[in-house]
Amino acid sequence: MPSSTSSTSKTSTKPLLISAGVALAAITLGIVSWQATAPDAAGSAGSGSGAVAAPRTDPDAELKALARRESGDKLAVGGADAPVVLIEYSDFKCGYCAKFARDTEPELVKKYVADGTLRIEWRNFPIFGAESEAAARAAWAAGQQDRFEAFHSAAYADGSKDKGFAEPRLVELAREAGVPDLERFKADLAGEQAAAALKKDQEEGYRIGVTSTPSFLLNGRPIAGAQPLDTFTAAIARAKAEAAKQ
Repeated sequence: MPSSTSSTSKTSTKPLLISAGVALAAITLGIVSWQATAPDAAGSAGSGSGAVAAPRTDPDAELKALARRESGDKLAVGGADAPVVLIEYSDFKCGYCAKFARDTEPELVKKYVADGTLRIEWRNFPIFGAESEAAARAAWAAGQQDRFEAFHSAAYADGSKDKGFAEPRLVELAREAGVPDLERFKADLAGEQAAAALKKDQEEGYRIGVTSTPSFLLNGRPIAGAQPLDTFTAAIARAKAEAAKQ
């Protein structure tokens, strides 16, 4: 979803590489995302009504399978065997991503990650240009020293994006996040592994039809925009109940 200075979604010009198995779900995600970010959407921007898309399969198996559940994932919190996985596609220059990170995500971590219900997997999905991509690589680099969450919090702090994400600022954020080896951080930031990790996340998002940030998959079901906490708690409760029946 776009930053707070705009009410329209940022759409990529890259082709959508959608496989037959996820095409319908991808179309659903794109439509819901557009509805949540359209200028005439009801309510505040980023919180359009009907944001939880009705599943077209039961469950959306191929979208659900995008959860990596890797125990050593540096860009994830929560157990790899948690019954509910929230995948978040976000951009550090996105104002609504920042709103979600400050207002909603900490509550989800406190309530659901702590008790083993929820795992959150972040996907870097920069859509606002070079600084967005640099911030995404920096977040990955911080993660290599187990400081992704702290970097994520620092980069999404109130007013942070207004300072930009040029390299000196990224190093400052890494220092604020407690990254122990700043020289390694700078090398990782500029390295091929960071670029490859970013490309992997981007291609995944484009493949399923993500066009704006933040966009989410919760056990394979799309949620578009920085929805209220109640939207996520209801979706998590439903997903947990469904997982218990399987």
